[in-house]
Amino acid sequence: MTYSRIIGTGSYLPEKVLTNHDLEKIVDTTHEWIVTRSGISERHLVAEGELTSDLALQASRRAMEAAGVTAEDIDLIIVATTTPDQVFPSTACILQDKLGVRQGVAFDVQAVCSGFIYALNTADLYIRGGQARTALVVGAEALTRLLDWTDRSTCVLFGDGAGAVVLQASEQPGILGAKLHADGRHRGMLKAEARINNGQIEGSPYMYMDGQAVFKFAVKVLAEVVDELLADLNLGYADINWLVPHQANIRIIEATAKKLGMGMDKVVLTVGEHGNTSAASIPLALDTAVRAGRIQPGQNVLLEAVGGGFVWGAVLVKW
Repeated sequence: MTYSRIIGTGSYLPEKVLTNHDLEKIVDTTHEWIVTRSGISERHLVAEGELTSDLALQASRRAMEAAGVTAEDIDLIIVATTTPDQVFPSTACILQDKLGVRQGVAFDVQAVCSGFIYALNTADLYIRGGQARTALVVGAEALTRLLDWTDRSTCVLFGDGAGAVVLQASEQPGILGAKLHADGRHRGMLKAEARINNGQIEGSPYMYMDGQAVFKFAVKVLAEVVDELLADLNLGYADINWLVPHQANIRIIEATAKKLGMGMDKVVLTVGEHGNTSAASIPLALDTAVRAGRIQPGQNVLLEAVGGGFVWGAVLVKW
């Protein structure tokens, strides 16, 4: 039987750092207010002219180097992003060209903060089905370009960055299972509704979020989806060695860890330094933990996320 395993990780953050103290100068907020409600102290911002594909390129190169693969090996590229370089072609096709990959399949996945979970599951199915052997799965966002810098309910929370993994066919289990959900009835709670019509932007070009509603929904569905996944795999909370959650809000992460009976020492946290980087947050956090030597071979790593749509899901990985 063919499985898929993560054989390399990589990440990239733009050079510019925006701290909470910097934000105090441009919006009605304080460092204490932001940290108390989100756990965020700073975030990275894309430079002028820096594109989502540029972030993805740097993360991908690092993941490929860690995996020991070249452009000739990659036969599937999936980029999870809410902020593509352009309407079309896909950021994945642009990344494919920049990497010098001349074969295989390339496409984007748009599932906002759950994008990497959706993309990883899709790549796993491609490999299990024999349609790909070596996949590059990327979460990349230039999300700060969607922010209204006068709206303190959103502009303090988000950042830019990219993370990537190389997934390869194996005889040994790697991706143990996944559970994904969507419920479009809640699409109004978190959105950026702008669209192009005859060269004009219709609707607000800025992100909107009902923070309290999102928090309540996220805590509920994340607990439920983890239980569903573990039940499918006949595993329990004690079988999880690491939790790598979507880095949206420290309070959501703490609530999830408590539900799993996990100490925060087994939770990978980067929200304080990265902010919410949407589809990039899980692969960014994963790469941080892998390169620090925290995640070790044989351990079970739980990835989980929830985002606008509403979409949510979890993946359990054997390292």
